[in-house]
Amino acid sequence: MLFTRRLMFGLAIASTMAGALAVPAMAEGPTEIDLFFPVPVDGKLARDMGTLIKEFNDGHPDIKATAVYTGSYDDTLIKTRAAIKAGKPPSAVIMSANFLLDMQIENELTNLDALIKADGTTKEQFLGQFFPALQGNAVINRSVYGVPFHNSTPLLYINADKAKEAGLDPSKPPQTWAELTDWAKKLTKREGDKVTQWGIAIPCAYDYCGWMMETLTMSNGGRYYNEEFGGEVYYDTPSMLGALTWWNDLVYKHKVHAPGATPGPAVSTSFISGNAAMMMLSTGSLTYVRDNAKFNYKVAFIPRNVRNAVPIGGASLIVPAGLESDKQKAAWTLIKWMTSPEKSGWWSRATGYFAPNMAAYKTPEMVDFLNKNPDAKTAVEQLDVAKPWFATYKTVPVRKNLEDEVMLVLNGKKQPKEALVAAQKAADETLKPYNAETSLKLP
Repeated sequence: MLFTRRLMFGLAIASTMAGALAVPAMAEGPTEIDLFFPVPVDGKLARDMGTLIKEFNDGHPDIKATAVYTGSYDDTLIKTRAAIKAGKPPSAVIMSANFLLDMQIENELTNLDALIKADGTTKEQFLGQFFPALQGNAVINRSVYGVPFHNSTPLLYINADKAKEAGLDPSKPPQTWAELTDWAKKLTKREGDKVTQWGIAIPCAYDYCGWMMETLTMSNGGRYYNEEFGGEVYYDTPSMLGALTWWNDLVYKHKVHAPGATPGPAVSTSFISGNAAMMMLSTGSLTYVRDNAKFNYKVAFIPRNVRNAVPIGGASLIVPAGLESDKQKAAWTLIKWMTSPEKSGWWSRATGYFAPNMAAYKTPEMVDFLNKNPDAKTAVEQLDVAKPWFATYKTVPVRKNLEDEVMLVLNGKKQPKEALVAAQKAADETLKPYNAETSLKLP
């Protein structure tokens, strides 16, 4: 009897277990990924990002992407590094294109070559989608570490109405520094000792200031850094001295530029309000200007002193190191979708950044947009003379070594030569550890 009861009990347990096993397994939820994104320029970029990510999620039910606003480009780098160090990296980041080299040196990036190969394509075919000028900041040691997402070049913005009032032809913008200086003089208005309208405004705050110095140095024939090696910058040089001296002269000699270091948003506000008749600013601010200017305006190439040349700006999509395989694959799906011709074009139209995917400009929507907004062509046309954005070991500290000194010059506290000597000395010290392990590490 005892045996019979045990047998029946055992059969009951087996039956219960079989029933449990027969219940369908719970379906796994979508792969959840975070996308860190900065807002480095004027406009409604955060809202546009929300729209973009919602569309992605609606079309990819197996992935749930969450856009996380992370501040400026510099802030985004800090937060990304903190997340990597904590063992919880975001799955993808819209990262300032010139930070990639520093992150690769610190082993913080995923090499994208294997993901590209898994798609059945080559690096050359993959990169061939994008404007050649962008590849210098995306490829490191012949491997792909970033995918161009929203990119820019600096532009000269001109209040066309004020130019006509001053007897200038906005359809023939200044081509040289001499012409720009003359325009700025004619556009500056005074009531006694008080300036009521500045001729030109150029931003100088952390991040923007370094980019503007590279812009002016390049158009003066120079180089900001060694494009082949992350341990050298060229601050104490004739080309950069000429660039900073001209900027300083606009302030203190010609008195056509407001004294002091002015952040980018203040520059665009000054232009929109009519307080500045011209400004140098990113094409990423173009939609903001288009939506808010109550006057006719023109955009043009950055004028030259020695040559026409400008740096690339903007950001690339990256995959941080340390991700689980499923999140890495989901991030790659998101990145490819965001940089497709259709979405690249949509983002360009929404923000003012130019679309890095060349095929975007062949879509019907983009053709129609450019016909209605020819100003959006200028940044693309300027790509013919564009070069990589400065990228070194410890890019941000090295950049700040220069920016701190430039700000002192614009605030009237130092002369250009003195400032650049100090900037070079500080940058060389910052770069010293990298050089000790590379160019100065000898057999």
